[in-house]
Amino acid sequence: MKQTFLLVIVWLSASVCFAEKPRKTIALENDWRFQIGEVKDGEKNNFDDSAWEIVSVPHDWAIGQQFDMNIDRQTVQVLEDGDRQPQLRTGRTGALPMFGVAWYRKNFEPDVNDSGKQIFLEFQGAMSNPQVFVNGRKAGEWHYGYTSFIVDITEYCVFGKPNVLAVRLDNPEESSRFYTGAGLFRPANLIIKNKVHIAHWGTYITTPQVSAQKGELRIQTTIENNSLKNAKIQLVTEIISPDGKIVGKTTTSQNLPAASKLIEQKTSIAKPERWSIEHPRTYKAISRIYAGKVLLDEYETIFGFREIRFDAQKGFFLNGENIKLKGVCLHHDLGPLGAAVNRRATERQLQFMKEMGCNAIRTAHNPPSLELLNLCDSLGFVVIDEAFDEWQSGKMTNGYNRYFDECYERDLTALIHRDRNHPCVILWSIGNEIREQRQVGGYLVARRLTEICHREDPTRLVTAAFDQYPAAIDNQLSDEIDVVGFNYKFFAYEPVHEKHPQYILYGSETASTVSSRGVYKFPLKWDKHAWHSNYQVSSYATDCVPWGCFPDEEFAKQDDLDFVFGEFVWTGFDYLGEPTPYNEGTPARSSYFGIVDLAGLKKDIFYLYQSHWSDRPVLHLLPHWNWEGYEGKNIPVMCYTNYPKVELFVNGKSYDIQTHDPSNTFTRYRLIWDNVPYSPGELKAVAYNEKGEPVQTEIIQTAGKATQIRLTADRTTIAADGKDLSFITAEVLDKDGNPCPTADSYLFFEVEGAGKLKSLCNGDATGQIPFSSNYMPLFSGKLVAAVQSSLQSGEIKIRALGGLLKASEIVINSL
Repeated sequence: MKQTFLLVIVWLSASVCFAEKPRKTIALENDWRFQIGEVKDGEKNNFDDSAWEIVSVPHDWAIGQQFDMNIDRQTVQVLEDGDRQPQLRTGRTGALPMFGVAWYRKNFEPDVNDSGKQIFLEFQGAMSNPQVFVNGRKAGEWHYGYTSFIVDITEYCVFGKPNVLAVRLDNPEESSRFYTGAGLFRPANLIIKNKVHIAHWGTYITTPQVSAQKGELRIQTTIENNSLKNAKIQLVTEIISPDGKIVGKTTTSQNLPAASKLIEQKTSIAKPERWSIEHPRTYKAISRIYAGKVLLDEYETIFGFREIRFDAQKGFFLNGENIKLKGVCLHHDLGPLGAAVNRRATERQLQFMKEMGCNAIRTAHNPPSLELLNLCDSLGFVVIDEAFDEWQSGKMTNGYNRYFDECYERDLTALIHRDRNHPCVILWSIGNEIREQRQVGGYLVARRLTEICHREDPTRLVTAAFDQYPAAIDNQLSDEIDVVGFNYKFFAYEPVHEKHPQYILYGSETASTVSSRGVYKFPLKWDKHAWHSNYQVSSYATDCVPWGCFPDEEFAKQDDLDFVFGEFVWTGFDYLGEPTPYNEGTPARSSYFGIVDLAGLKKDIFYLYQSHWSDRPVLHLLPHWNWEGYEGKNIPVMCYTNYPKVELFVNGKSYDIQTHDPSNTFTRYRLIWDNVPYSPGELKAVAYNEKGEPVQTEIIQTAGKATQIRLTADRTTIAADGKDLSFITAEVLDKDGNPCPTADSYLFFEVEGAGKLKSLCNGDATGQIPFSSNYMPLFSGKLVAAVQSSLQSGEIKIRALGGLLKASEIVINSL
């Protein structure tokens, strides 16, 4: 007879009823009680948490707090940065209080009718060292904050009565080189299943043969039978096309012992829609377990039909097409939102990268959020999925090296099992700049990690990012992996290929050019040791770190060498921590490496990459044209474009037509006018096509006195789900509507209605005002306010005001 039950969960005072299903996944989002600091008996049911803060998960406890440059002040030698001795470091992890112990507590009440089922907790990320308690008893623990894990809490639950879930986290000092965030920073779920069920991450779908005519499927399903008796079951798997039609079905009958069993099914479909960067079409497999006519479990897996191949001479192939990867590295933090994952904020980052022409993401340097991978599946990015930033030889006193020997296999296995059905994932990365490169026996660790990857997913190759050349080769680490990545070694591609023609090569980290949006330094020079008294770097993209290179230098190698299959720029977005070059006793607390700044505002360098990577027409002129005191002095002017010719004008006077000059690395990709005397008024670029016809114009006007505020929302309608965001750019204008590019006015924000102000950020890496504040100065004339919906529909009114500026208001609809 069909099993029917009603599950009622009580989260503090709220009750939610769920329709009958064989498997239920309940998001544990709201009404968590939270407390920073160690507490005695925090796991016990009778502990009084009524005074604790009420928060929602995902949650990052540090991101809204006050910056303090003493928090992460260290005297340390960073070998990866070329330090020859220990030296002062500040802002290394964002100067935010992400260290220490904290507790989360939540109440729930499983229905008594579910007492014959199994209950699991899933944590997709908990920073860090989570210990999980149910009703005062320790149910499980983990160490690595980035890895998703589950805990079977069935034996700890009391059905039909209140239960208490408590999670203790301990994020120790000197545990990371950059901002990790702190807390339950990714989703947590309660999963209720029958005792015969598909295991967690229990499907593995591969496409052994894919063509335009036919797609073969191999479906491996792990079924767990915890009923203590044999079970006769049927496994039915349906294949659903991108447009929702059933296009395939396979059924397998099994006598299932009281244990775990792997069932393999094979099928095929005609004319599959292949997943690609341009057309990221995904399918769905719905797996159902039946005992007779009773549905015991149902599980959904997203996958794609696609063929990937690497060639040591020609690079990367997707569905038979040779594609150069134009990639970026992304840290997991979301700037002023911190490490607490948010789907819309993640989507916004990827949309910027897509607009730029980017087609690949490297998850630096840890397992990513599922939100990121799901979006890469749907938006069309290929992904290098990275596991570790260190192995046994630690970079940090309290880093992952302390747990590596104990945990590396379960962490790497968990990553692969969770992510291996994503069509976007093309490579497993087992490490970034690991110090074992310098060690004679380091190759043994690389060998073991590669073996695990091949065992758990033989369909994908394994890579690592090496910064030690030639040590990684001499110590044989490069021989233990399938695909060899080099960080900042554009000069080594050709000699390595000549000596090791079997190596599949790419730039796993490239450039490390640093820039501050809207800040320009004179005289124009290409500087690998930039240091300026205002702790900013030039938006001309002519400053980079000593170990890095300029974008143009990497472009040339990527264009000229077919055997290098792509690059991954450090980084797509600025991120919290690592404020190079201002590491030593400065107010800087976030990076300058990004192509887009921490607020999500494009730097000039965005358009340099877009002009080279994208097929869309690009005409971008820099710098701004407000240079009071420079009248009559020469101002360097650059243009980033993919048009063949551009003519420059100042107040109607031509300063010549420029074309790209392939004889010089920099003029091959940039148009540069070195000697343009400044005169207030109009700076204009006119682009010409191959026929010499004018086709596009860009004009920059000298702005007058700031008089008004302009607010522009990326979306004026958002979902009333308590999570969705609208990002509102605030800028000041003169009386004629011209943006004021040097304005640093303070703006105050008022938000009312069906939402709240989530954060403010202006992209200044030295700013000390908390992101949670309702006021902030503009930086280079702009800042961004993130406004979040509530659970109620209605209007959200945002008002910005400051000084003598005319206030501005915008309305966002939350539906």
